[in-house]
Amino acid sequence: MSTARDQIFAALREGFKGRNDAAAKVGADARIARREPNLVPARGKPVGRKAALAAFTAMAEEASATVARVNTMIDVPNAVADFLRMHNLPMRAVLAPDPLLDAARWERRKTLELRKGAAEAFDEVGISLAWRAVAETGTLVMLAGANPPTTINFLPETEIVILPADRVVGCYEDALAPLRAKGGDGRHSLPRVVNFVTG
Repeated sequence: MSTARDQIFAALREGFKGRNDAAAKVGADARIARREPNLVPARGKPVGRKAALAAFTAMAEEASATVARVNTMIDVPNAVADFLRMHNLPMRAVLAPDPLLDAARWERRKTLELRKGAAEAFDEVGISLAWRAVAETGTLVMLAGANPPTTINFLPETEIVILPADRVVGCYEDALAPLRAKGGDGRHSLPRVVNFVTG
């Protein structure tokens, strides 16, 4: 007696007959190797750094994100403290381990209590660094693994993401291209986790 499941799998097997031949494999390998670009909408192609930043800011704010600009990494701790105070949040946070975040010299802002590492259930605020940001949608591209831990993106109710201006790109394809190029052939070069965070 045949079940619906058996019938579905039989139909799928029938549909794939003849598709596993050598010519089809060669054709598929050639298409993958070409890496033809996708169609990118006009809003994903801002011209110049200033336009990319403006587009990212507009889209991020439309998705209910708060955007604050500072001149240097040294200014980040004060901007973080101002944000926490303005939103009546505690002056403590979990900080993603990262050399660029360390360059902010957090110790100068004595009122901030920071703990480095993975976020825990009790953490209300997390601070992390974006790999890239996509102007087209106002989306942050966050890499995660042992360092930085992905929990900072999801456990704290409030996440503060530090985004260097030179990491804003037009579209998703531009954000992912450096990851693909990292390993040369594109194989085994992606980090453990890539999160896309909007809002």
